[in-house]
Amino acid sequence: MLNTESGQLDIHSGLLEQLVRKDHPYKKILNIVDFPKLCIPLHDCYCKDNGTYGYPVESAFKCLLLQQWEDLSDRQMERYLQENNAAKLFCGFGLVDSTPGFAFFSKLRTKIGYERLANMFNSVTEQLKKQKLVSNVFTFVDATGIISKVSLWNERDKAIEDAIKSQKEMKEEDKKEEPKLTNENISKYACDKDARIGCKGKRKFWFGYKRHQAVDMTSGIIIKVKITPANMPDHKAIGDILPETGMVLADKGYDTNATNELLQERNLHSGIIKKNNRKNKDRDKDRWLTSMRMPYEGLFSKADKRTLYRGLDRVSFHQTLDALCQNFKRLVKVTENLVWQHLKLA
Repeated sequence: MLNTESGQLDIHSGLLEQLVRKDHPYKKILNIVDFPKLCIPLHDCYCKDNGTYGYPVESAFKCLLLQQWEDLSDRQMERYLQENNAAKLFCGFGLVDSTPGFAFFSKLRTKIGYERLANMFNSVTEQLKKQKLVSNVFTFVDATGIISKVSLWNERDKAIEDAIKSQKEMKEEDKKEEPKLTNENISKYACDKDARIGCKGKRKFWFGYKRHQAVDMTSGIIIKVKITPANMPDHKAIGDILPETGMVLADKGYDTNATNELLQERNLHSGIIKKNNRKNKDRDKDRWLTSMRMPYEGLFSKADKRTLYRGLDRVSFHQTLDALCQNFKRLVKVTENLVWQHLKLA
């Protein structure tokens, strides 16, 4: 390992390796993922002068990945790299190397951008397919809410104030009912112009986005991710996350004529649970489909359900990085199971 400042051999590199236990998750990820190959698409956007000493592109990307893994802010990540030996080893820094400051991470996210990160996510999925760790036999599709802001009282008060001003100029018979904050006018008042109000059921409301994703039911790997405003119906976003072949399993929210026609056009088998008013509903089949989906429901609960970023592109970057991080964690378990099965058969 070379010292970032002087370019000389770091005599502490062997000591750092010994300080981190052999079965540490960070070490397992390093053994599984070929980061130099994965980060090749980042070289065209990355400048060696980005940072005090020009940190390597692989180390920079690992920092973002580790930040998402541990759910750290930029300032917390700066301190985490300074104090945690496992983090230094994972990101490729020596024991006495200088590590990036907090301002480095926001600049790096901007330089990489959502499109490059999405291409990296897709390339990882393709490699997993080639290695037979991901198949297109059964795919579970669902969506989860992403909260951008909990309270909208200030925005509501501004909307009411503007409505009252406009109603003062109207005649009494032309006045409307009590003004409300809706998806039609919220972009005028909210700080995040792309976020919308979402609803699940009749009582659960949130302001933010939706994360639509497809999960391979063979391995539990997320194969596709799509971020939309929270008011986007689930069935309208399914076209962007469908697999190439196999059966698609989903809940009743996806049971529409348009969705069924789309599955037929793409030669996909429908595993969508039918609504109760469907004449051809088979309750026994739906119970079986529910039991098939149940083990993978937990993957959606592990997704990052809050975001501090504003704008669809930044939130998409955040959620795609979170999905990539989830996949790497899942790969550790998948490979461990494969080794255990091999030893058991032997």
